[in-house]
Amino acid sequence: MTKLSSTTKGILLIITSAFCFAMMAVFVHLAGDIHFVQKAFFRNAVAFVIALVLIVRDAKVNGIESVRVPKAAWIYLVLRAATGSLGVFGNFYAIDRIVLSDAAILNKMAPFFAILFSFVLMRERIKPVPLIAITVAFCGAMLIVKPSFDFSKTLPTLAGFIGGMGAGFAYACVRKLSTLKCNGKIVVLFFSCFSMMLSVPYMIANFNPMTLQQFLFLCGAGASAAGGQFTITAAYYHAPARDISIYDYSQIIFSTLLGLVFFGQLPDIYSFIGYLIIIAMALLNFLWNKRNVVKS
Repeated sequence: MTKLSSTTKGILLIITSAFCFAMMAVFVHLAGDIHFVQKAFFRNAVAFVIALVLIVRDAKVNGIESVRVPKAAWIYLVLRAATGSLGVFGNFYAIDRIVLSDAAILNKMAPFFAILFSFVLMRERIKPVPLIAITVAFCGAMLIVKPSFDFSKTLPTLAGFIGGMGAGFAYACVRKLSTLKCNGKIVVLFFSCFSMMLSVPYMIANFNPMTLQQFLFLCGAGASAAGGQFTITAAYYHAPARDISIYDYSQIIFSTLLGLVFFGQLPDIYSFIGYLIIIAMALLNFLWNKRNVVKS
């Protein structure tokens, strides 16, 4: 039997991650008329438990120092948790109100925003090609958002867009935390706990009683999200981002197909054009980065 290369493993893992996140959106939507904040709580609770178990194991095997947070990392942990929570809440609000593929592609604006925010946090220079890709991708996103004076119609897509922006800032913080040698499991644990705590005041005041089926759907959403997080982490362990990141956009295909099968959702022509523009800019940035790294 032929042994898979590291790059092939990375590609398979990142496609698996994309499918997991698409399934997370399906479970969130299937959970029905439960407030998006309550849905986010359950999504983060599963990740929190898994991360806690892994951290306890690391501490036992490698000692407490392996999970200690560097002093300089705390501010970035808080920023990552706050903006990551904004990303989750925005994405979940959008999932409940627009077609799944629209919510997915707006969330995939995160890598473009990560480039911008990496300049803010780490002074990483933005070169001309990525800057063009960001600008054109933003225009593509506007075809999906479809700004109008009817704010009630624009709000769900705008929330999805802002969610992608928050996720982008969170990715930039993760990049900064990696340079500070902060344990990745601590980052997941802190984010999950922080996001859960943000949900608690609403849960106390306005908890929506759930049926067993709704509870199981939300557990499915949490398990799918955890699966997505761990497989995408493993993907980048096997191969560099420049070789595999473009395959993360397979989530748009999964979300479109799942949305059609489960909910009869079909994006309009403007959204399809927006998808093509954003994916084309992601491909342009991917090819440019790969060529630039090879030359350097």
